[in-house]
Amino acid sequence: MMRTRTEADTRVKRKIVSGGKFAATYVVMLLLVGIQVGIIVVPGFLRLNPVFQVVIIMLYWVAVASAFLWVTNRQIKKGYDTPMRKLSEAAKSVAEGDFSVYLEPQHTPEKYDYIDVMFTDFNVMVQELGSIETLKNDFVANVSHEIKTPLAIIKNYTKMLCDPALTEAERREYRDAIQKATDNLSALVTNILRLNKLENGELMSPGKPYDLCRQLCECVLGYETLLDEKHILLAAVIEDRVIISVERDALEIVWNNLMSNAIKFTPAGGTITITQISDADSITVSVADTGCGMDAVTKRRVFDKFYQGDSSHSSDGNGLGLALVQRIVERIGGSVRVDSEPQRGSTFTVKIPVT
Repeated sequence: MMRTRTEADTRVKRKIVSGGKFAATYVVMLLLVGIQVGIIVVPGFLRLNPVFQVVIIMLYWVAVASAFLWVTNRQIKKGYDTPMRKLSEAAKSVAEGDFSVYLEPQHTPEKYDYIDVMFTDFNVMVQELGSIETLKNDFVANVSHEIKTPLAIIKNYTKMLCDPALTEAERREYRDAIQKATDNLSALVTNILRLNKLENGELMSPGKPYDLCRQLCECVLGYETLLDEKHILLAAVIEDRVIISVERDALEIVWNNLMSNAIKFTPAGGTITITQISDADSITVSVADTGCGMDAVTKRRVFDKFYQGDSSHSSDGNGLGLALVQRIVERIGGSVRVDSEPQRGSTFTVKIPVT
């Protein structure tokens, strides 16, 4: 079996063996041999007993070997042992949860060796792990907060329902509030599970070919009641038929989230426009509304988990829908973007590659 050579890291500037080091080693060896010759030619050396001559030469080379060993150990300790100890201690700290560890490279970038490059990569890894840990902690905090709110509503209204003096209208109102909180809690748990499966690669799988245009139409029909209740006008420009093989349930999550988001932020009497076009390379679906729009900060964070730019609609969702949309679309090799301005509505555009 042939082995391919590992490509050299271009960040490494220092060579283990260089011409200068070879020349220095050569000169030192010549010097040591020259000293031995000098010992031999010392007047009276050759008149000594041959045994003494051998002993003297051997003692000389013992001294040379000791010096060589001392220099070698010093170089190994400075170049490898000490850096490896630092790396080992840093790795132990990271394993114990300390992500503030930083290893200072031994040389400047123009003189980096492989130890310096390893330290640099270790620092990047620790920084990434720290970011992941922060995201995990934020995620847990957000989930706890989102779960706490509907649970508090359910608890309070359930307690109030125990009052025998309530009228039937009040009981109905409390039951509706409990039902809404239960639905929100159920949607939150469902979306968390979907995100978890998606990020573990479990949600996406090759699907059977189906008509995307029909799927879009069925999605719109599912929101007919909500559109009528808010008196929202729906305009749709959709092709007759487009066959794709992307996992059907995953894309259904995308269209449902974009549609429900548009309805949530479109005021009564507003308009939602769905446009779908395709070419030889991709399929583009846009969902535009005439709602409140977004400022620059909201646009930048709209796909973040649990982010809700408009607090007046926070009770209508949990801030996971658009995060799901982005992750699903990116998993299938597509892209999603938002165009929006305050008080001028928003347009979400999904582009899916044709496979």
